[in-house]
Amino acid sequence: MLRTLTWTDPRSWIGVLVLVALAVLPVAWYLRSPLFLNQTVNEALPSAPAAHVGQASTGAIALRTGNFNAIDGLHKGEGAATIYRQPDGMHIVRLDAFHVTNGPDLYVYLSGHPAPTDSAQLHQGGAIEVARLKGNIGSQNYELPAGVDISRFRSVVIYCKQFSVVFSSAELSVGST
Repeated sequence: MLRTLTWTDPRSWIGVLVLVALAVLPVAWYLRSPLFLNQTVNEALPSAPAAHVGQASTGAIALRTGNFNAIDGLHKGEGAATIYRQPDGMHIVRLDAFHVTNGPDLYVYLSGHPAPTDSAQLHQGGAIEVARLKGNIGSQNYELPAGVDISRFRSVVIYCKQFSVVFSSAELSVGST
Protein backbone atom coordinates (compact mmCIF):
# COMPACT_ATOMS: atom_id res chain seq x y z
CA MET A 1 0.00 0.00 0.00
CA LEU A 2 1.39 3.41 -1.01
CA ARG A 3 1.45 6.04 1.60
CA THR A 4 1.32 9.76 0.82
CA LEU A 5 3.83 11.91 2.68
CA THR A 6 2.60 15.19 4.11
CA TRP A 7 4.43 18.15 5.64
CA THR A 8 3.41 16.91 9.07
CA ASP A 9 5.26 13.65 8.44
CA PRO A 10 8.86 13.84 9.80
CA ARG A 11 10.12 11.83 6.81
CA SER A 12 9.10 14.70 4.49
CA TRP A 13 11.22 17.16 6.46
CA ILE A 14 14.18 14.80 6.53
CA GLY A 15 14.00 14.45 2.74
CA VAL A 16 13.85 18.21 2.28
CA LEU A 17 16.78 18.73 4.68
CA VAL A 18 18.88 16.18 2.80
CA LEU A 19 18.16 17.90 -0.52
CA VAL A 20 18.98 21.33 0.92
CA ALA A 21 22.21 20.00 2.44
CA LEU A 22 23.22 18.47 -0.90
CA ALA A 23 22.73 21.86 -2.55
CA VAL A 24 24.22 24.09 0.16
CA LEU A 25 27.24 22.11 1.37
CA PRO A 26 29.25 22.28 -1.89
CA VAL A 27 28.66 26.03 -2.13
CA ALA A 28 29.60 26.54 1.51
CA TRP A 29 32.78 24.51 1.03
CA TYR A 30 33.72 26.55 -2.07
CA LEU A 31 33.22 29.84 -0.24
CA ARG A 32 34.78 28.90 3.12
CA SER A 33 37.55 26.43 2.26
CA PRO A 34 39.98 29.12 1.06
CA LEU A 35 39.90 30.51 4.59
CA PHE A 36 41.39 27.23 5.83
CA LEU A 37 43.56 26.21 2.87
CA ASN A 38 46.78 28.02 1.97
CA GLN A 39 48.85 28.02 -1.19
CA THR A 40 52.54 28.84 -0.70
CA VAL A 41 54.74 30.13 -3.53
CA ASN A 42 58.46 30.86 -3.17
CA GLU A 43 59.94 32.39 -6.31
CA ALA A 44 63.28 34.14 -6.59
CA LEU A 45 63.49 37.52 -8.28
CA PRO A 46 64.75 36.92 -11.83
CA SER A 47 67.83 39.01 -10.99
CA ALA A 48 69.29 40.36 -7.75
CA PRO A 49 67.02 42.91 -6.02
CA ALA A 50 68.12 46.42 -5.17
CA ALA A 51 68.93 47.13 -1.55
CA HIS A 52 66.76 50.29 -1.43
CA VAL A 53 64.21 51.97 -3.63
CA GLY A 54 66.06 53.58 -6.53
CA GLN A 55 69.40 51.92 -5.78
CA ALA A 56 70.80 49.75 -8.55
CA SER A 57 72.22 46.30 -7.87
CA THR A 58 73.57 43.64 -10.17
CA GLY A 59 70.29 43.56 -12.05
CA ALA A 60 66.89 44.89 -11.05
CA ILE A 61 66.17 48.40 -9.83
CA ALA A 62 63.44 48.87 -7.23
CA LEU A 63 61.27 51.75 -8.39
CA ARG A 64 58.39 51.74 -5.91
CA THR A 65 57.58 49.79 -2.79
CA GLY A 66 54.87 49.54 -0.15
CA ASN A 67 53.51 47.31 2.60
CA PHE A 68 50.22 45.44 2.57
CA ASN A 69 47.62 46.22 5.24
CA ALA A 70 44.33 45.00 6.67
CA ILE A 71 41.11 46.17 5.02
CA ASP A 72 38.87 44.85 7.81
CA GLY A 73 38.75 42.03 10.36
CA LEU A 74 38.52 39.34 7.68
CA HIS A 75 40.50 40.74 4.73
CA LYS A 76 44.12 41.19 5.79
CA GLY A 77 47.50 41.23 4.14
CA GLU A 78 51.09 41.67 5.17
CA GLY A 79 54.45 41.82 3.47
CA ALA A 80 55.89 44.07 0.80
CA ALA A 81 55.02 44.84 -2.80
CA THR A 82 57.80 46.25 -4.99
CA ILE A 83 57.89 47.21 -8.64
CA TYR A 84 61.28 46.42 -10.21
CA ARG A 85 62.68 47.40 -13.57
CA GLN A 86 64.75 44.57 -15.01
CA PRO A 87 67.91 45.24 -17.08
CA ASP A 88 65.91 44.45 -20.23
CA GLY A 89 63.40 47.21 -19.33
CA MET A 90 60.64 44.81 -18.27
CA HIS A 91 58.78 45.69 -15.05
CA ILE A 92 57.98 43.11 -12.39
CA VAL A 93 55.66 43.34 -9.40
CA ARG A 94 57.21 41.33 -6.58
CA LEU A 95 55.46 40.28 -3.38
CA ASP A 96 57.89 39.49 -0.53
CA ALA A 97 57.24 38.02 2.92
CA PHE A 98 53.68 38.04 1.67
CA HIS A 99 50.62 36.64 3.40
CA VAL A 100 46.97 37.46 2.67
CA THR A 101 43.69 35.94 3.77
CA ASN A 102 42.89 33.40 1.07
CA GLY A 103 39.82 33.73 -1.10
CA PRO A 104 38.11 32.00 -4.01
CA ASP A 105 39.11 34.29 -6.91
CA LEU A 106 42.09 36.49 -5.97
CA TYR A 107 43.98 38.66 -8.46
CA VAL A 108 46.85 41.15 -8.33
CA TYR A 109 45.91 44.63 -9.55
CA LEU A 110 47.65 47.97 -9.89
CA SER A 111 45.45 50.91 -8.93
CA GLY A 112 45.62 54.68 -9.31
CA HIS A 113 44.10 55.00 -5.83
CA PRO A 114 46.71 54.99 -3.01
CA ALA A 115 44.82 52.72 -0.60
CA PRO A 116 41.58 51.30 -2.04
CA THR A 117 39.24 49.54 0.37
CA ASP A 118 36.44 48.73 -2.09
CA SER A 119 35.86 48.03 -5.77
CA ALA A 120 34.94 51.63 -6.63
CA GLN A 121 38.17 52.97 -5.12
CA LEU A 122 40.21 50.23 -6.82
CA HIS A 123 39.04 51.41 -10.24
CA GLN A 124 39.12 55.12 -9.37
CA GLY A 125 42.00 56.72 -11.23
CA GLY A 126 42.44 53.63 -13.38
CA ALA A 127 43.36 50.05 -12.57
CA ILE A 128 44.86 47.12 -14.43
CA GLU A 129 44.59 43.44 -13.71
CA VAL A 130 48.12 42.04 -13.51
CA ALA A 131 47.44 38.32 -13.00
CA ARG A 132 45.68 35.73 -10.90
CA LEU A 133 47.35 35.49 -7.47
CA LYS A 134 49.69 32.47 -7.51
CA GLY A 135 49.44 31.82 -3.78
CA ASN A 136 48.30 33.56 -0.63
CA ILE A 137 51.66 33.01 1.09
CA GLY A 138 55.24 33.52 -0.03
CA SER A 139 57.43 35.46 -2.45
CA GLN A 140 56.20 35.73 -6.01
CA ASN A 141 56.75 37.68 -9.23
CA TYR A 142 54.32 39.11 -11.78
CA GLU A 143 55.47 40.52 -15.12
CA LEU A 144 53.76 43.70 -16.22
CA PRO A 145 52.71 44.09 -19.85
CA ALA A 146 55.17 46.03 -22.00
CA GLY A 147 54.42 49.72 -22.18
CA VAL A 148 52.59 50.00 -18.84
CA ASP A 149 53.21 53.46 -17.38
CA ILE A 150 53.83 52.56 -13.73
CA SER A 151 53.84 56.24 -12.73
CA ARG A 152 50.02 56.12 -13.10
CA PHE A 153 49.63 53.61 -10.28
CA ARG A 154 49.77 54.27 -6.57
CA SER A 155 49.08 50.83 -5.08
CA VAL A 156 49.29 47.08 -5.55
CA VAL A 157 45.97 45.46 -4.64
CA ILE A 158 44.82 41.92 -3.90
CA TYR A 159 41.25 41.74 -5.20
CA CYS A 160 38.56 39.06 -5.31
CA LYS A 161 36.95 39.47 -8.74
CA GLN A 162 34.09 37.08 -8.05
CA PHE A 163 32.76 39.09 -5.11
CA SER A 164 34.29 42.52 -5.95
CA VAL A 165 36.13 42.68 -2.62
CA VAL A 166 39.52 44.23 -1.86
CA PHE A 167 41.48 41.87 0.39
CA SER A 168 44.55 44.07 0.92
CA SER A 169 46.46 46.94 -0.66
CA ALA A 170 50.01 48.25 -0.50
CA GLU A 171 50.44 51.98 -1.09
CA LEU A 172 53.50 52.45 -3.26
CA SER A 173 56.13 55.04 -2.37
CA VAL A 174 56.75 57.70 -4.95
CA GLY A 175 60.11 57.16 -6.60
CA SER A 176 61.77 57.54 -9.93
CA THR A 177 60.33 55.58 -12.82
